[in-house]
Amino acid sequence: MPDRTTPEALVHWTIVLTWLFYAVGGLYVAGPVVVWVLGGLTVLSLFLGPALGPTLRAAGPVPPLAWAWIVGMAVMLVALWIGHLQWDLGAPMLIKSSIGWAKGWAMIAVLVTAGAVLPLRRGVLVRAQCILSAVTLLLVPALLAAPVLGLPSKLFTSPLEVVGGPGPEYFSVYLYTLDPEVGSARWQFYAPWSPFAGMLGVAIILFALEERRRGWLVTGVLAGLAMIFLSASRMSLVALLVCFALPRLAPFAGRAGTWFAAAVAAGALAVAGPLVATLVDDAIRSFNGARASSSRVRSLLQQIAWNRWQSEAVWFGHGTVERGPHMVEFMPIGSHHTWYGLLFVKGVFGVAALAVPMIWHFTVTLSDAVRGARGRLPFGLMLLLTILTFGENLEIEIYLFWPAFLLLGIHLREMASPPASPDGR
Repeated sequence: MPDRTTPEALVHWTIVLTWLFYAVGGLYVAGPVVVWVLGGLTVLSLFLGPALGPTLRAAGPVPPLAWAWIVGMAVMLVALWIGHLQWDLGAPMLIKSSIGWAKGWAMIAVLVTAGAVLPLRRGVLVRAQCILSAVTLLLVPALLAAPVLGLPSKLFTSPLEVVGGPGPEYFSVYLYTLDPEVGSARWQFYAPWSPFAGMLGVAIILFALEERRRGWLVTGVLAGLAMIFLSASRMSLVALLVCFALPRLAPFAGRAGTWFAAAVAAGALAVAGPLVATLVDDAIRSFNGARASSSRVRSLLQQIAWNRWQSEAVWFGHGTVERGPHMVEFMPIGSHHTWYGLLFVKGVFGVAALAVPMIWHFTVTLSDAVRGARGRLPFGLMLLLTILTFGENLEIEIYLFWPAFLLLGIHLREMASPPASPDGR
C-alpha cells in the first residue's frame, strides 16, 4: 500500500510483526501499546486539527456511535470501582483492576474512535492481515513437525510477564498443545489457547475476502483455514459459516421475494417442526459431546456466576473474578463467557454498558450490509465478535482482536462520507 499515513504505518507494522512479538512473549504488551498510541494520535488530531500534516490530520469528527462506546466503557469503569468499594477489595486491587480495564474494555472505545477519526484506510488493514497470513503459512510445516519430532509443547515464558496480565499463558511461546481429552496435538499459533486461535482464523478470512489481489486473498483464506482446523475449535467452524454467509445474504433482505420465500419456509417449518427440533437437538448434543468435559465446565461456570450474581451483587457485581471450586477445575468464576462474566463482575450496569453500544453497532453494520458490499466486512466482524461473547471473555482478547474494532471505526467514517475508491482504499 503506497503513501501510508503515520497511523497506517503503525498499524501495518504492528500486524505484520505479530509473530515476532509472539516469539518474545510480547503480544500482550504490543496490543495495548499500539492501541493507546492510536488513542493519543486521535486526541492530537482532534485538538490540533489543521496544524498537523496530512498524515495525521483528522479525517472526520467523532461519530455518535463512537461516543456511545466511550460512555459505555466509562460506565464499565464506574461499575468496577463501585463493585470494589462495596466488597472492600482494597486500594491495590482497585488500581490493578483499573489498569486491567485500560488494557481491556477501554480499548474498544479507543479503537472505534481512532478508526473513525484518524486517516486510516481499510485496505491497509486488509493487506497487513494477508502478509501476516503469509508468515503463518510459512511456519505451519514447522508447527506440524514439532510434536512428531518430540519437541516440547511450551518453549518458554517471557520475562515480560512482570508487567502483569490475566495469566502466564499470555506471555508464553507454544509450538503446540495436547488435548487433555483425546491426547492429540492442537495448535494455538500466536494465541494463548487453541479456540481463540480458531476465532482469529475466522477474522483473517473475513479480512482476506476484501483483498483485491487474488494471490493475497488466497493466502489469507488458506492461513485462516489452517488456524481454524489445526486449532480444532468447534466454535470457529460455526462462526466461519455464519460470518461468511449472512453478510452475503443480507442484501436479499431488502427484496420482497426474500420475505415471500421466508413465509413459505416458515409454513414448511411449522409442518416439519418436530423433525427439525429433533435434528437440532441431536446436533447440539453432538457439538457439546465433542468435548464433553469442556462443555460441562463451561455450563457449571455459567450456572455459578448466574446464581451468585442474583443472590449477592445484582447491580454492580463482585468487582473481580473469583477462583472457582474443584468441580469447575478451579477455573475463575466469570470467565469463559462475556455476558455471565459481566453479570458476575460488574452486574447489570456492566452488561448494559456493553450491550447498548454493541446492539447499536450491530444494527448499523447490518443495515449497511443490506445496502451493499461495503458493509460485508464490518457486519461479518460484528457477527464474529457477538459469537465470541457467548464462548469467550471478550475483554481479555481485545489485545489480539484490536484490528477488528479499528475496522469498525473506519467503517463509521466511510458511512459518513463517500469512499475514495470502490473498495474503500
